[in-house]
Amino acid sequence: MRVVIAEDSVLLREGLVRLLADGGIETVAAVGDGDALIDAVREHRPDLALVDVRMPPSHTDEGLRAALKARALRPGLAVLVLSQYVEEHYATELIGRNAAAVGYLLKERVADVAEFLEAVRRVAGGGTVLDPDVVTQLLSRRRGHVLDSLTARESEVLGLMAQGRSNTAIAGRLGVTEGAVEKHISGIFTKLGLDPAPDDHRRVLAVLAYMSRPGRP
Repeated sequence: MRVVIAEDSVLLREGLVRLLADGGIETVAAVGDGDALIDAVREHRPDLALVDVRMPPSHTDEGLRAALKARALRPGLAVLVLSQYVEEHYATELIGRNAAAVGYLLKERVADVAEFLEAVRRVAGGGTVLDPDVVTQLLSRRRGHVLDSLTARESEVLGLMAQGRSNTAIAGRLGVTEGAVEKHISGIFTKLGLDPAPDDHRRVLAVLAYMSRPGRP
């Protein structure tokens, strides 16, 4: 796997390079702004871009905008966005464009090296990874409507699904059987009006698409 990093903090940028190297992942370029990210993607044609949302000059959404442009330049480019805060708008926009091979994590998750490297590999493999705090906000945005019909356990399962976890991983996390997880998922799809799909990745994307689509009850 070949990665380009776009992060304006020199310390964090170098730290990410080292973490990836320790995990056997090659960093082909590490840059500090959005324009440099575009140039690096054009030159190196990486498999994944690891991008900070806020970068110079305005420190608003330059990183996200550059990531979207990079995906247009290199279709299929996996993008894992790192943010200091939960910024629901940016997470929704990233997912809404093309949710395959995208991720959105808070920077504090980098401290858990194993979890961070797992997220990098999952996104590079075409999966979707959302920070648990982002999932919580996406879910809470629907409170008072359809999601209120979910049981507490179904809400937990939905949150773990949105993080890209498999049925086996969800069962292990909650201490229940895979059969119980499948039953909860069936109930979730029924209540959300979504047809279950055999592909776990498509299933997660369907739920995320439902939650991120404006105007739905």
